[in-house]
Amino acid sequence: MASPLVLASGFLGLDWASLDRVAKSGAAAVTTKSCNLEGREGYSNPTVLANENYMLNAIGLANAGVEHEIDEITTLRKKSSAVIIGSVFESSPEKFAEVVKKISIAKPHLIELDLSCPHLGGKGFENYKDFASDPKSISEVVKATKKATKIPIFAKLSPNVPNICELAKAAENAGADGITAINTASGMLISADFQKPILSNKYGGVSGPAIKPIALKAVYQIYESVKIPIIGTGGVSTGEDAIEMLLAGATAIGIGTATYYRGVEAFKLIENEMQHWMEKNKFSSVKELIGKAHE
Repeated sequence: MASPLVLASGFLGLDWASLDRVAKSGAAAVTTKSCNLEGREGYSNPTVLANENYMLNAIGLANAGVEHEIDEITTLRKKSSAVIIGSVFESSPEKFAEVVKKISIAKPHLIELDLSCPHLGGKGFENYKDFASDPKSISEVVKATKKATKIPIFAKLSPNVPNICELAKAAENAGADGITAINTASGMLISADFQKPILSNKYGGVSGPAIKPIALKAVYQIYESVKIPIIGTGGVSTGEDAIEMLLAGATAIGIGTATYYRGVEAFKLIENEMQHWMEKNKFSSVKELIGKAHE
C-alpha cells in the first residue's frame, strides 16, 4: 500500500464511484459497505446523529446484496489501483462461507468478516448472534470462510466484550490472516424534550473521537496477543491519532467518521500530518512506528 490509511466499511463506500473518489483522495485501501447474500433494507429514520465528539448510527447494514457488490468491486478493479477490501456479514458460519465464496468472484484483495454489528436484527436476523462475543463462534466462521476462498480473511472484532485478546487469538488460531479492531461501541441517546430514544432502533454504534481510547487499548492488547496484522480503526481524525494507532501496534489505520468531520480530504490531510510529525521526530518509515509503544 502507498500509505497505511484505509477507508473503513460503512463510510463513502456505497458504490464503485464513491470508493474510487476516496482512493483518488488519498486512501491506499478502501473497504466496501458490508453486504450479505440477499441484501437488507435497514432501519427507518432517524438512523444517524452526530456532534463534535461522536457519531451514533443504526443504519442496520442496509445493502443491495452480494450480487450487486460483485458488480461494484469488478468495476472498481478496472478503475482503481487501490487495495479493495470486501466486507461481508451473515447469520451463520455456513452463510458466511457462501457470501465469501460469492464475493470472491470479484477478486477483492482482502475480505473482512463483519462479525459484530452492535445493532443487527430484523428479517433473517431475528435470532442474530453476535459472533464476535464468543471465541468458538469466531473460530467456526473463520474456518468456514477460509475453506470458501483463497483470498486473505480479516476478522473484524467488537469492543463490546470482556476479553478481546481471547477473541483475536481464536481468529488467528482458526486461520485468519489479520484482525480489524474495532467495530463501533454499543450506545444510545435519549431526547430529554421527547422523553424517548432518538434512533428508530433505540440502540446504535458509537464512532468518532470519543472511542479513540477504547480502540487504542484494543489494538495495544491484540498486538501483544497475536502475530497477524491489525487494521486499527476507531476515533482516528488527525495525523497524530494515526501515529498513536501505529504505536499501539496497528499495521494499517482505518478512517471512517473522520470523513464526516473533515470531508473526503481527510485522508490527504491525515497523511500530510503524519509526514510532518515523522519528519519532526526523525522517523523515516511507518514500519519504525508499528508497536513501538510496547518497547
